[in-house]
Amino acid sequence: MSAPVDTYARFVREGPGAALAQRLGAPRPPALRRWAPGRELLAGPALVLGAGAAPLAADVARWLTAAGATLVDAPGDDRLGAVVLDASAVRTTADLAGVREPLAPAFRRLAPGGRVLVLGGRPDQTPTVEAAAVQQALEGLVRTLGKEARAGATVNLLRVGEGAGEALRGPLEFFASARSAFVSGQVLEVAPARTGDDGAAAAPRRTAVVTGAAQGIGAAIAEVLARSGTHVVCVDLAAQGEQLARVANRVGGSALHLDITADTAPAALAEHLLRRHGGVDVVVHNAGITRDRSFVNLDEAGWSSVLEVNLRAPLRLTDGLLAREGALRPRARVVQLSSINGIAGARGQANYAASKAGVIGMVRALDARLAPVGGAANAVAPGFVETAMTARMPLLPRELGRRLSSLQQGGLPVDVAEAVAFLADPAAAGVGGQVLRVCGQSLLGA
Repeated sequence: MSAPVDTYARFVREGPGAALAQRLGAPRPPALRRWAPGRELLAGPALVLGAGAAPLAADVARWLTAAGATLVDAPGDDRLGAVVLDASAVRTTADLAGVREPLAPAFRRLAPGGRVLVLGGRPDQTPTVEAAAVQQALEGLVRTLGKEARAGATVNLLRVGEGAGEALRGPLEFFASARSAFVSGQVLEVAPARTGDDGAAAAPRRTAVVTGAAQGIGAAIAEVLARSGTHVVCVDLAAQGEQLARVANRVGGSALHLDITADTAPAALAEHLLRRHGGVDVVVHNAGITRDRSFVNLDEAGWSSVLEVNLRAPLRLTDGLLAREGALRPRARVVQLSSINGIAGARGQANYAASKAGVIGMVRALDARLAPVGGAANAVAPGFVETAMTARMPLLPRELGRRLSSLQQGGLPVDVAEAVAFLADPAAAGVGGQVLRVCGQSLLGA
């Protein structure tokens, strides 16, 4: 079954539908600016601002210029494609005026699909209680601006750790680009880039493994990873063999039939990756299932099956790769699919929410184990995404799911895939142990 089409959003974007929605004050979901071959980084020129000392501003301007952006010195007649405010050195409540004064007029000039990035410091690395409070205040500002932004614009906060340096460049470019179309109101920490096993020879071509790759989000992840030349090992059940083969052929990868819950799966996966590819650089645990019922009516089978696929299988597969020398290459990156329901909970999904909260704990603990060799583990938590699964939802819950976000629409599988590919890339070398929500700033959860 194909993903559903948001016919309401199409209707209210132009012509009589747009006029009617405006007259009634009904939601008008914007068309989002997503990545396409040859598309420019930004929807217009970029403006880099500073509050206080602004120690990051010069590097940010240089990196944006190198990525193809045109910089301007002040808001003018043109709509701005991006506004980047360096507030990393803000330390007192009085300094917050230096955030509002330059940002407000720039925010007013934001283009459709524009990007606002606020660069802050980590509150736990500040010298005083007041400085920590002020840096935390930036989060409230960013989440509010995300809800006030219009026409598909997004607002996010990057907390830049001491000595992060070049590690900021990759996250900056991701959040400024069309690849982050469905990410807004989010906070991500950037630490110094990790190094480890620097004497190890780099593989001639990166290899990734994606579970649940036969359809939906998994297939989109395989496609986006392959875009950069990565060989993708597409994993799914033998029953999905025909679809899996189509995906693998489309992305120039290879197919592996594997029941990830089988006792033999960890050893089989490690053996395959070593024998065929000499190890793996990226592991994406995407496979997942739901068995929705109220907690008191949930039987043992419904509980255990979801925990088995969504949580225990990724734990066992990762342990199997760690136990087999060379299966995980140096600087390997693990990306786990969580869910906003693992953060906020969801009625009738006690099993699913528990499993998706569990994988957040998994990546935080696993990240500490991978860090010494330059690796990392992170999670992506999608919100409402248009897939075959949402196509089976009743009409009213589906419409509510679409509208309960600042962007007033569901995301697409490619939106999740773009976030996974970002976290899987060496450009995210300073990002580890974190959860990136891809939810259009859903009104559920934090």
